[in-house]
Amino acid sequence: MITLPSNEDAQYQEHILQGVSRTFALTIPQLPTALRHVIGNAYLLCRITDTIEDDNALSIEQTRQLSDMFIEVVSGDISAEKFTDELFPLLSDHTIPAEHELIKNTPSVIRVTHSFNATQRMALERCVRIMGKGMAAYQATETLDGLKDLTAMNQYCYYVAGVVGEMLTELFCDYSAEINQNKATLMKLAVSFGQGLQMTNILKDIWEDRKRGACWLPQDIFLKEGFKLSELQNGYSDIRFQKGLGELIGIAKNHLQNALTYTCLIPTKERGIRRFCLWALGMAVLTLNKINRHRDFTESTQVKITRPSVKATIFTTSILAGNNWALNQLLAVSSRNLPDSNYQVKRNEVISHGC
Repeated sequence: MITLPSNEDAQYQEHILQGVSRTFALTIPQLPTALRHVIGNAYLLCRITDTIEDDNALSIEQTRQLSDMFIEVVSGDISAEKFTDELFPLLSDHTIPAEHELIKNTPSVIRVTHSFNATQRMALERCVRIMGKGMAAYQATETLDGLKDLTAMNQYCYYVAGVVGEMLTELFCDYSAEINQNKATLMKLAVSFGQGLQMTNILKDIWEDRKRGACWLPQDIFLKEGFKLSELQNGYSDIRFQKGLGELIGIAKNHLQNALTYTCLIPTKERGIRRFCLWALGMAVLTLNKINRHRDFTESTQVKITRPSVKATIFTTSILAGNNWALNQLLAVSSRNLPDSNYQVKRNEVISHGC
């Protein structure tokens, strides 16, 4: 049975989005009204999952238990109040104030979750389950040595972003019968879309991640250049390390090209969904360009894109949102200085994972 959330719960969701993500607070309102509410809620569920994984005051066992508990909260098997009572007192100062508030108000978020139709709830529950279990497993193996290889990085990116792409696609297809006609192709491309965005974040946050004892870069890419990630030092950039970064930038670029293919499969009349996708894609390309120009950067603020650049990207992609040819030309021009990679991301190589 679907229960309508209270106006207070709906208003809280809009309020807290502003605090936990300025980017999504900007892009989610572009969506059609029928999608805005559920995708906003989906983001908050993912943010709660991420908060559990990121707070370094929690032990590995606590993280795993709380992650499993939240999965059951989303599915309706455990009360959100019980989850909040367990987690909220354990949060440290590492977790930002807005996330403290989000955890405290998890019951309000979950009441909204449980108001959606069966297809929507199933998509959200699957995403939280795969993300929570996957991220907890990777947290247990965090090291400054990096991930074993590119395959391990692909798997990590799937857990934190590819599965989100699948969830969004499920929601888009539930919303539109026309979008649903391309579901099989969209699902494969969605994983690649998510990986392109996540790889961009990983590259941008290299130094901040290392400060908390984590490195999500693949060892094999850098070993080809004769560099061991375990030897990476804060404030020092080795030319061999920079070459490895170039290879990863090229791989991320290939994924973002798939992201545009995904977007172009969305009917041109769905300009809101297209803007939602294009703004994320455009900002990722801008960030990759900045990282590529400053491969010797030592903190994320040095490769953060400027507000005027963001505004220009939003303006340009919004104007061209319904023109596939123009969008492809725009991507070609904006990514022309990014390196190519020997690793070609092909559609049939992007395989989603089971439940």
